[in-house]
Amino acid sequence: MSTPVLKKIYADKIVPELKKKLGVDNPHLVPTLEKIVISSGIRSELPKEWVQEVVKELAKITGQQPIVRNAKKSIANFKLRAGVPNGVKVTLRGANMWDFFYKFVNIVLPSIRDFRGVSGKLDGHGNYNYGVADHTIFPEVTVDPNRKNNIGMDITIVTTADDDNSGRELLRMLGMPFRKPSNVQAKTTNK
Repeated sequence: MSTPVLKKIYADKIVPELKKKLGVDNPHLVPTLEKIVISSGIRSELPKEWVQEVVKELAKITGQQPIVRNAKKSIANFKLRAGVPNGVKVTLRGANMWDFFYKFVNIVLPSIRDFRGVSGKLDGHGNYNYGVADHTIFPEVTVDPNRKNNIGMDITIVTTADDDNSGRELLRMLGMPFRKPSNVQAKTTNK
C-alpha cells in the first residue's frame, strides 16, 4: 500500500516549516492529524430503512463501514426510546484519514457554489468542526431526484495541536481554505 499524497507532502514540506513557525526542534512535537470523525444524526420519525440508507451513503463517502449508534436513554420530549438508532458515525485514521482530508479540501469544498472559505474558528484545543447540510457535495454520491431527505453530517478534524493557533496553522498548510479576515472595522456610534 502506497503512502497517501498528502501525508508525503506533510512529512517532506510541512513538518520543517511548522518546526520553524512554532519554534520546536523535535519533529514529533509538530502537530499532525490524529483522526477525522464523520457523524450524522437520524430523526426518530424517519422510517427504519433510512438508517440503512445513511449507512450506505456514509460508506460510499468515506470508504469505510460506519457504525450505528443507539439511544442510551428514553427522552419523551424528543420522542426517543432507549435502543432506537439515532445516529451513524465513522472514525477515519491512517491512510483513509489522509485521503479523505485531501478529497475534502481539494475537491469537495471548492465544488460548493458561492464558496468563499471556511470559518477559522477552532474548538480551543486545535480541533476543527465543519457541518455539511447536504451530502450530495461529495463526488461519490449520485443525486436522486426522488429522494425526500438529504443527509447532513458533522465532520470533526482532530489534531494533536495544543492550541488553536498551531492547529489552524497545521490545517492552513495542509490546504484548508480558511476565509480571509475582513479588514472592515464595525463602526460604533457614541451617544
